[in-house]
Amino acid sequence: MAGIYIHIPFCKQACSYCDFYFLTKQELRSPFVEALVEEIKSFGSHPISDETIETIYIGGGTPSLLTMDQLECIFTALDKTFHLKPIEVTLEMNPDDVTPEYLNQIQTFGVDRASMGVQSFDDDILRFMHRAHDPKEALKALEALQLANFPSYTADLIYGNPGQSEEILSRDIDQLLAFNPPHISAYSLTVESGTRLGKEVERGVVTPASDDTVANHFDLVREKLSESGIEQYEVSNFAKPGKEAIHNSNYWRHHNYLGLGPSAHSLYWPDDEKAERWKNQSSLKDYLNQDWENVREEQETLNLHEMAEERLMLGLRTKWGVSVNHLMDRYGYRFSDSQMKWLQFQADENNVIIKDDTISFTSDGLRIADHLVFQLITK
Repeated sequence: MAGIYIHIPFCKQACSYCDFYFLTKQELRSPFVEALVEEIKSFGSHPISDETIETIYIGGGTPSLLTMDQLECIFTALDKTFHLKPIEVTLEMNPDDVTPEYLNQIQTFGVDRASMGVQSFDDDILRFMHRAHDPKEALKALEALQLANFPSYTADLIYGNPGQSEEILSRDIDQLLAFNPPHISAYSLTVESGTRLGKEVERGVVTPASDDTVANHFDLVREKLSESGIEQYEVSNFAKPGKEAIHNSNYWRHHNYLGLGPSAHSLYWPDDEKAERWKNQSSLKDYLNQDWENVREEQETLNLHEMAEERLMLGLRTKWGVSVNHLMDRYGYRFSDSQMKWLQFQADENNVIIKDDTISFTSDGLRIADHLVFQLITK
């Protein structure tokens, strides 16, 4: 089983907090799609082309800026190159691009899950984020998803914004819940160097929310979503039962995935002893040269111990946790005595659940998951 991620590096404008690779030069979309089709074809002789592709995720950037003809070119190339039997095909979209007609059109390509960056319904917060949409467009997009009877979707919310009160956040959550969403991703605002927000923080123009405020916002999100039957299954992801994101869950389970497009990451297991990881350069100029071997950077081979530690970091951020037997069978990884003592101590502190051969974090543990995982690995 494997997945494919495609990075579409185009946006209408730069969101203040975003550090993903993107451009606003829309005239380059056509040559990009032509190059992307060629990159897809270049994997025709790679072993991953013989695997069953279960999930496809088209992200960005803003994939909804592509025309239907451009999407058709991409999906045709995928179908000709790979063994596709997708059980989930996700496409990211901005609210201002979404109409019932658009949603009906993309379903003809097999897209059955939308990922929409709502972020907030508050005018001031959206302007602070420098988003391309306004609250009315977000509401219309959610209505369009209902009118089109779209199979599934997820909406993003961002909390921990400077000046964002719990009352504002609560209204955002309530407005989103009114549409009975199957899945919500909720992220705390992160200040990344080099972004517009990062520069504003460096200059003292913006003061980030305090850690206590962010923690309170997180608790509010989790509480209100849980009351509506949308349960946390990963640190930043919440879903109704059976509506968890399959593509992302497979990342966390270390399934093979191929990243296409500039800045996309890939992971491939050539055998049972090691895994290969690489990233495409974050440069559309180099990508358009179509020199596929040299477009890669950050290539590395990871041994089983390195992969086991990463599996712990990823798996313990989810409600499923990790299986002790699976760690041993797949990675040859065994917890040391000091790690087992630490796990038992954290279980007594109500941060860890040890049940049968599975180790997972409690709700309290998920609040500090990264901190706990670091402690566990360094024991």
